[in-house]
Amino acid sequence: VMLVGIIILGFNVATHKGAFNYDIQFTGGTSITADIGKDFNNDDVAAVVKEATGEESPQIQKVLNSNSVIVKTKLLDLDKRKALTDAICAKYSLTMADLQVSDVSATISSEMQRLAILSIVVACIAMLLYVTFRFRDLKKGTSAILALVHDAVVVVLFYAVFRIPLDNSFIAVVLTVLGFSINSTIIVFDRIRENSNKISVNKLDELINSSVNQTLTRSIYTTLTVLITTVCLYVFGVQSVKYFSLPLIVGIAFGGYSSICLSGSLWYTFKHKSKN
Repeated sequence: VMLVGIIILGFNVATHKGAFNYDIQFTGGTSITADIGKDFNNDDVAAVVKEATGEESPQIQKVLNSNSVIVKTKLLDLDKRKALTDAICAKYSLTMADLQVSDVSATISSEMQRLAILSIVVACIAMLLYVTFRFRDLKKGTSAILALVHDAVVVVLFYAVFRIPLDNSFIAVVLTVLGFSINSTIIVFDRIRENSNKISVNKLDELINSSVNQTLTRSIYTTLTVLITTVCLYVFGVQSVKYFSLPLIVGIAFGGYSSICLSGSLWYTFKHKSKN
């Protein structure tokens, strides 16, 4: 899955589509909020934007419980901005009083990118220290972090492949997935510690297999419970909520997988190599 994601990401870069579909919160751009006053179709709004500005992939979001729409594009100059506002007013019989136009500067966006990366790095380092301290074993901490890196990479590639807008919710999705995954991993490591009093540490494969099997049902039920609520969020949510919940579904599913199948196996590998 990760290999396919990397190939598609590389193809998007090679065809000048960009590795990710960045929201203007990350790249800077123009945002227009229009109170249309009646029901509308997002595709019709997108067509108006494309015709007025030439923008191939504008972001169109309907405001919850209203007839308003938020249009986000790359930073527009004065001529294109006027062409777009005039086109929207003409299409939906609006006046300029019905529109709110604002710009997001590239300076603010670059700061958000820096903080997004920093928050994820700090979270991983903090969890590495926590797991290492709790189990008095750096190898367990390293195994847990490598499993988390796997989960984060899957989520990032999902954003890239399906061109989901990369905005503030991206940070929340990744950190939520990391928090869920580390919780399931700690449950497995806790059982390994408990079973080490019954099974010789020299029989690492038996110790890990028994511990994973004993926590398997709990791990699956926990993952399914969270997935059910997140799927409901996706099914019944508006577009902006779907952009948050869909990658969260993928991250939680792969987080459950990594906790069960990767973390213990990685620890076994590190312990086995250290003995050799």
